[in-house]
Amino acid sequence: MQTQVQTLDLELGFLAAPESGPCPGVVLIHDVWGLTDHARDLAQRLSGEGFAVLALDLYRRLDEVKIDNPGEWMRALSDPQILGDVQVGVDFLAAHPITEGRGIGVIGFCMGGMYALMAGATCTGLGASVPFYGLLSHQHGILHSETGLDRALKPHEPLEVARDLRCPTLAFYGDRDEFVPVSDIQRLKDRFALSVHAAEVVLYPGAGHAFMNDTRPDAYRPEDAANAWRQMVAFLTEQLHR
Repeated sequence: MQTQVQTLDLELGFLAAPESGPCPGVVLIHDVWGLTDHARDLAQRLSGEGFAVLALDLYRRLDEVKIDNPGEWMRALSDPQILGDVQVGVDFLAAHPITEGRGIGVIGFCMGGMYALMAGATCTGLGASVPFYGLLSHQHGILHSETGLDRALKPHEPLEVARDLRCPTLAFYGDRDEFVPVSDIQRLKDRFALSVHAAEVVLYPGAGHAFMNDTRPDAYRPEDAANAWRQMVAFLTEQLHR
């Protein structure tokens, strides 16, 4: 049964929390399009499952957000700065009265899934990470640049850090993702196998990128989305209530 949710706009982003606590916390990292109504809806839905959810606004320092080329936009973002923002979000929830010392997790979608994966390997204080169709490679695909990436902005490929997880991780992908080939997903599984923490990849046959996004009829897969949601909630509940 969904609990009653209260919401609040903050400098960091958007906070959705159960009206009664205490409860675990989750940092939600949006996709390339920013803190949209879809991201806010996801935060409120997850809060209704009994979590205090902080949906970060990664673009809050920018005067204007105009994304003509998503790949070019993402290549220009500073991974260290964004992971620093995630750490601030983790620390904010850990210190918030509603969590009362309970566990803090991170989830993310597309670009945010990439950062959720990397946060699970670099941020402190996390008890669980759940990336959804996170980008994995700098060698090909939307993050690849023929002239090379700025190493100050992109010091590590997501696949590089996947074996260094600091918390249990559950990652979701579709086998028809146009941005994440199955070969990359297999490499992710291989790196997860080297981690000291439990890590699993769930792969949905026939699903493409953004299969969780119910605002995109071309991509949304209702049955897969519902299955992934149930698994995510169960995983976060198990890991963060300890």
